[in-house]
Amino acid sequence: MALTTTRRRTATVFASLVLLGGTATGGVAVAAETGATAATAYRCDVEMNDKGLLYAGYYSGNTVVPSSSQVTAAGKEAQCLLQYQGHNPGTIDGIFGRTSQAAAKNFQAGVNYACDTNLAEDGKVGPKTWPHLRRLYC
Repeated sequence: MALTTTRRRTATVFASLVLLGGTATGGVAVAAETGATAATAYRCDVEMNDKGLLYAGYYSGNTVVPSSSQVTAAGKEAQCLLQYQGHNPGTIDGIFGRTSQAAAKNFQAGVNYACDTNLAEDGKVGPKTWPHLRRLYC
């Protein structure tokens, strides 16, 4: 009887995998590929407004700190502006992870050196970093 139960479970699992798009390994590959495409890069069309401030069109404020765990408009905006300023934030996906934080630290260090400011070099884009990120000069 145990053999019959095992065969039923195997058949059910196999049928489920086939319906989902493949064999045991193919189904996993499809799921992994789908997850990878879910982190699709967003476009960065950075423009300067009439006051000389840079905007990518995702977030227009100066207070929200981008999240390291979820996609946010502030995350996309900060990543686009970092990329525009010559700092590599990685994939423009709206999630402000390690690569984006490293780019922000590099940007903050550069601003501190070039503009004689005292920004915290913490990799967080907050109310003190946003104004510098939106400008091309000190």
